[in-house]
Amino acid sequence: MKRSTQTKEYTKFTVRLRKARLEAALTQVQVAKKLKRPQSYLSNIEAGQQRVDVVELQRFAKMYGKDIAYFFKS
Repeated sequence: MKRSTQTKEYTKFTVRLRKARLEAALTQVQVAKKLKRPQSYLSNIEAGQQRVDVVELQRFAKMYGKDIAYFFKS
């Protein structure tokens, strides 16, 4: 059984998360500072090595100017 961070769906999610950050013209360092986390935290999330909880996703969506549904489009 695959870990949930290694599924095709989760990979699509992390690609959209990174794309949203780039569209917002933010670096990983800038986002990490706003979240009060190390840059490696964001790097691990975007690489699919660390899961995102719903509260954190809400913060990303707000910071990137996206609706949460954006991250789950087919």
